[in-house]
Amino acid sequence: MKTLFMLLGAVALVLGLVGIFVPLLPTTPFLLLAAALWVRSSPRLYGWLVSHRRLGPYIRQFREHRAIPLRAKVISVALLWATLLYCIVAVVDRLWWAQLLLLAVAVGVTWHILSFATLRR
Repeated sequence: MKTLFMLLGAVALVLGLVGIFVPLLPTTPFLLLAAALWVRSSPRLYGWLVSHRRLGPYIRQFREHRAIPLRAKVISVALLWATLLYCIVAVVDRLWWAQLLLLAVAVGVTWHILSFATLRR
């Protein structure tokens, strides 16, 4: 099981890293999943992740405060809407049901992001 958890943690880490650049793929949940999997399988990998200069703050801030920094919220929501509006207008311009689905995804993800407290520094 430890090997499986380590492998799944690595997959979650990669998805979290991709999520930094892809608006619909969340970063923090995948990093939290990697941390949860690695704390059960490899204390060394867990320690590396939570002490990482760039990735560690995502995990520590969310675990300690259950909050997202304002800057992260603004950037996430702005990129989400820019990407999905482009897709709605330019990619699926003739498929009304796909446009409604993308709009529903945008509203749902926006609500989810904004539902977390804002981290005050």
